[in-house]
Amino acid sequence: MRQIVLDTETTGLDPGAGHRVIEIGCVELVNRRTTSNTFQRYINPEREIDVAASEVHGIENHFLADKPLFADIAKEFLAFVDGAELVIHNADFDISFINHEFARLDQVPDDIRTRCGCIDTLALARRMHPGQRNNLDALAKRYEVDNSKRELHGALLDAQILAEVYLAMTGGQATLSLDGQTEAARDSASTFSAVKRDGLKFVVAHASAEEEKAHRAFLDRIREQTGELAVWDRPDESGTPSKAP
Repeated sequence: MRQIVLDTETTGLDPGAGHRVIEIGCVELVNRRTTSNTFQRYINPEREIDVAASEVHGIENHFLADKPLFADIAKEFLAFVDGAELVIHNADFDISFINHEFARLDQVPDDIRTRCGCIDTLALARRMHPGQRNNLDALAKRYEVDNSKRELHGALLDAQILAEVYLAMTGGQATLSLDGQTEAARDSASTFSAVKRDGLKFVVAHASAEEEKAHRAFLDRIREQTGELAVWDRPDESGTPSKAP
C-alpha cells in the first residue's frame, strides 16, 4: 500500500479569491513505512502573498520570484502522487487549492481525488479525540512526536511531522526519524545474523475460537474509531479480504 502524506503552503486562505499554492511537500509511505522518496517544490504564484499568510510560513514574495510556475511542475507532481492514497490534515483546504491550480491547466484532472484516495487526519483526529485541540502541534504533543524544528509552517516539514502523527494515531510503527529511516531499520543492519535451522521442529499454533472472537472485536473497534478498515480487513489484489495472522 502506497500513501503520500501531503501539505501545501499558499498565498492566502481562499482559492476562490485568487490565492495560489506556493509550496508543496510530500512524504511517501509504503506499507506504513516511510521511504526516502519525497517531493518538495516552491512555486511562483504570480501574485502577492498576504501578510498574514507570510507570517505563518515565513515565505516572502522575492524568494518565489525565480521559482517555477505550477504549470511547470504539475505533471511531475501528478506522477509522484498518482494512484496513491493521500494523507492530509484538513484535506478540503489543500485539495481545493490543488484542484484550483489544475483547473487553470489543460490535460490534468479537474479533481485530484479522481486519481488518488484521501484520508483527512483532522476528521480522523476529531473522531478519536472529540472536544480536544486537534491541530498538528496538539497532535504532535499528544503522540510525543518531535516538532521542535517547526518554528514556522513549511510544507515538507509539516508532511514529515504529519506522517509520524498519522502512523501513531493509526497503530504506530518503529520510531521514525525525519531522514526517512526508522531507528529499527538502522539498528538491524548490524544485528542480523543467520539462524541455524538444522534439527529444529517448527510448531504452528492455531488461534482458538475465543482468540479469533477477541481479534474480530479488536478489528471492529479500529474501524469504529478511525472510520477505516484495519489492514487485515482490506482486500488483497484478488479482491479477497486478507486473513488475520
